[in-house]
Amino acid sequence: MKKAFVIVILVLLILFGGIFGFKLYGNYMMHQALAHMPVPVVSVSASKVVEREWHPEVTAVGSFAAIQGVEVTPQLGGAITGIYFHSGEYVKAGTPLIQIDNSNQLAQLASDEAQRRLAQINLRRTQTLIATKAASQSQLDSAVASYQSAVAAVKNDHATLAKLAIRAPFSGYLGVRQVDLGQYIIPGTAMVDLQSWDPLFVNFTVPQSDFARIHVGTPVQVEVDSYPGQTFSGKITAMGAAINTATRQIDVQATVPNPKTILRPGMFGNVTVIEKRLEKVLTVPASAITYNTFGDFVYVVEKKTIHGKESQIALQRIVKTGIQRGSEVQILSGLRAGELVVTGGQIKLHEGSPVKIPASGKA
Repeated sequence: MKKAFVIVILVLLILFGGIFGFKLYGNYMMHQALAHMPVPVVSVSASKVVEREWHPEVTAVGSFAAIQGVEVTPQLGGAITGIYFHSGEYVKAGTPLIQIDNSNQLAQLASDEAQRRLAQINLRRTQTLIATKAASQSQLDSAVASYQSAVAAVKNDHATLAKLAIRAPFSGYLGVRQVDLGQYIIPGTAMVDLQSWDPLFVNFTVPQSDFARIHVGTPVQVEVDSYPGQTFSGKITAMGAAINTATRQIDVQATVPNPKTILRPGMFGNVTVIEKRLEKVLTVPASAITYNTFGDFVYVVEKKTIHGKESQIALQRIVKTGIQRGSEVQILSGLRAGELVVTGGQIKLHEGSPVKIPASGKA
């Protein structure tokens, strides 16, 4: 019984050993065959590292503000008796907007006008009498004072009436009306927003490290999300008098023309301050950069002799990148002008992969 069991075990060992040995032999033969096969050449697109002249830039996030903007409010209280505008319309400076009840002030004006006329008559009479020495100097002085007081009362009435007839303080666009006819309002009640849209201010801050790079008159360009692809140009017109000690930033204000009035106060935009001087930089297409957490790199195409034949291979190169403008990325270190970098097809590459570049430069 034991002998038969041993025989079965030996047979199984020989059987499985043969199968395992055959598998090893097959893998060995396959490895040998692959070892003698040529490494496949990957078709890629490539571009040269280019030296360009760029204007240095300072970037920031800014907010548009009206050069003239105000919430129209009354100085005196009362019931609204007239509304002479429509929400959203353009008005010129001095245009009547709202009338507050002025009936009492008109009555007061009529009374004060009568007092002024009487004071004027008394003054003329006293001047005639004093010429004939029928009146004293003190009587003339009193008549003059009474007349001047009456004139001042009339002027005060006119000033009060002007405050009750609210007009546009400057030309601009009105917002949404916030009061109704017959409503009683008090001083400071918001009635309507008035803004001037052309030009606009752009307010932003820059760190003190960039302070020496900007000055009044420096050009700026602003991009807003509402109008992708459009750039609005202007220039710096004012700078803060001191650095903010809490943030170490300085306030900067630029003026941007808005002739089509498509921008609005309160919008935010990406501001680029463009220096006048030029500096030379190395650039590559953004598609050439492979970004990862371990460091950015590119594949550089170099010539190498393999088996006596000159070939092109792709080698990884760690690079340090700077700013990006459009489709170009600044290279601070890692590349030289004129070197060839892969711009398409990197996903098929590894260190030392043979590559070919079609005549068109595109894979």
